[in-house]
Amino acid sequence: MAGIYIHIPFCKQACHYCDFHFSTSLKKKEEMLTALHRELLLRKEELKGETIETIYFGGGTPSILAVEEINALLATVYQNYTVVDQPEITLEANPDDLTTSTIHRLAQSKVNRLSIGIQSFGEEDLKMMNRAHNAQEAISCLKEAVQYFDNISIDLIYGIPNLSNERWLENIQRILDLGIPHISCYALTVEERTALNKLIQKGVVPSPKEEVAHAHFMLLIEKLRANGYVHYELSNFAKPGYYSKNNSAYWLGKKYLGIGPSAHSFDGTYRSWNIANNPLYIKSIEGGELPSEVEKLSLSDRYNEYIMTGLRTIWGVDLVRIAQEFGSIYHAYLVRESASFIADGLMQEVEGVLTITDKGKFLSDGIASDLFWLDLK
Repeated sequence: MAGIYIHIPFCKQACHYCDFHFSTSLKKKEEMLTALHRELLLRKEELKGETIETIYFGGGTPSILAVEEINALLATVYQNYTVVDQPEITLEANPDDLTTSTIHRLAQSKVNRLSIGIQSFGEEDLKMMNRAHNAQEAISCLKEAVQYFDNISIDLIYGIPNLSNERWLENIQRILDLGIPHISCYALTVEERTALNKLIQKGVVPSPKEEVAHAHFMLLIEKLRANGYVHYELSNFAKPGYYSKNNSAYWLGKKYLGIGPSAHSFDGTYRSWNIANNPLYIKSIEGGELPSEVEKLSLSDRYNEYIMTGLRTIWGVDLVRIAQEFGSIYHAYLVRESASFIADGLMQEVEGVLTITDKGKFLSDGIASDLFWLDLK
């Protein structure tokens, strides 16, 4: 089983915190759509007969496309790939795009999962982040969406400057009241080449504080767990049966094909990524060439990737798999290096599987990097 990711590199406006690849100009939208179709055709043999179980429209803002344009891309996938009977087909969307009419038409398409970028229900937070929607649009679109879609995920951001614990809990409660089955939550991070970084440097916006983000994270875990959500990945919570199949495939090392500028692909041994430049991507595809770089993962690369992804999930890192797939040296190294984290209560080993404890979750990525195998030459 494999997945297809389709990157739609357009947004109405730039969020202050975002460093993903996108353009706020739609001048090349038609050429881009043509190129996406062509790339799907050029790469149809790449997965070597793998059946597609997930199709994910990411971005950028995929909901900026018309429903007919989304349907056309799906038709190209179905015409050229073998797709399971009931695939998970996700569309990332912004509240301002999800009008009543759009939701109704999406519900009649093959899209069966919405991932909605709410980020916050607080007007002041949305303005600070330069989001295209307001708080009322967020609430209205969710109330409409739950009438037509059973499988909905929303994104929230915590650690926002001036976001109190009380207002953060109000954000979470709104989700619970609406019965949203999947929640992705991320700490506000300041990337170097973003408007947010410039605003902080100028003193317009205060810098996010790690202790605030940590407090929000722990409140999030406690509140959602008490309401029946499973914390199945560091940033993701879901009711049973609503785990993201697309994201879970990434964390479990399954193959996926990335279509569009900046999109990444993985076939189990090789990783590739397309150029993050819209005009150059379009020009290359028009010439029948893939605008991508390819990297063969070494044994230590694959070990490090398994450590990073495994420790972020409830499935953890299987010590038997480490020994079988990577060898006794890697196994002995991991057992030795993880001992101090286990002693400090940041990790645990249960039936040969290493996982991060609640105490260690906020430090998960740092713990994983300390367990990486470094090829010192």
